[in-house]
Amino acid sequence: MMYDMTYGQHQLVYNFTSFTLASMMATTVFLWLRLGSIAEKYKTALAITGLVTFIAFYHYVRIFNSWVDAYEFPKGGDGEDAAPALTGVPFNDAYRYMDWLLTVPLLLMELVLVMKFDTEAEAKQKSAVLGTAAALMIAFGYPGETITEGPELSTRWMYWGVSMCPFLYIVYTLLVGLQAATEKEEKQEVKDLIRLAQRMTVVSWCTYPFVYVIPMFGSSGAGSVVGIQIGYCISDIVSKCGVGLLTYNICKTKSALGLLGDAE
Repeated sequence: MMYDMTYGQHQLVYNFTSFTLASMMATTVFLWLRLGSIAEKYKTALAITGLVTFIAFYHYVRIFNSWVDAYEFPKGGDGEDAAPALTGVPFNDAYRYMDWLLTVPLLLMELVLVMKFDTEAEAKQKSAVLGTAAALMIAFGYPGETITEGPELSTRWMYWGVSMCPFLYIVYTLLVGLQAATEKEEKQEVKDLIRLAQRMTVVSWCTYPFVYVIPMFGSSGAGSVVGIQIGYCISDIVSKCGVGLLTYNICKTKSALGLLGDAE
């Protein structure tokens, strides 16, 4: 549902989405340019990390363009702070969920691929289970995302609650379920980097449920939309660019230490 925006509200979303797509593009270029410096065993993980930010970059271009198309600034001498008017072209926020459907399972896969498992089959099994849970989390949450005000907000709570079930499973797996694999690392510096990546993923992911419930705590209309868009932009930068750079650091460190015996 589209709302009238003030100049400041419109520009906040405009600038945050622009900054986010630039961050995704820059991270992608950096990660892929560094592939040659990584040991062969970890190149897949780093390539997937770059793929995550590339997919996000593409979708943020679409989100940015959709936001621009949804509003039009008055022509003439009304001043640069004149409020934009709705064009009638709907803002397509589904791009964000299409992005998450692709990138969130890959985010989990990139972490699993840099960890140490007894066999490659075990790593693949962990990736498949976590990826499925992530897809379910996103699919359950999307219907509620379209509700931003009115008595239907109680339904948004329902979708939030259902999507939290696979979300909590993923958080538990990252913090507890993968602990054994982390402890198998021989070098303490590698353990510390992997733990940091896991915690950073969990912390950044925990921001998404809070952004999701913004409309249920009194913020409605344009303010709700602005809060959601900015919140998701910040969360995406941390979870994709931030964790992606940590994954690169893990790959670089393991390559330098010659740790090539993982999951063989």
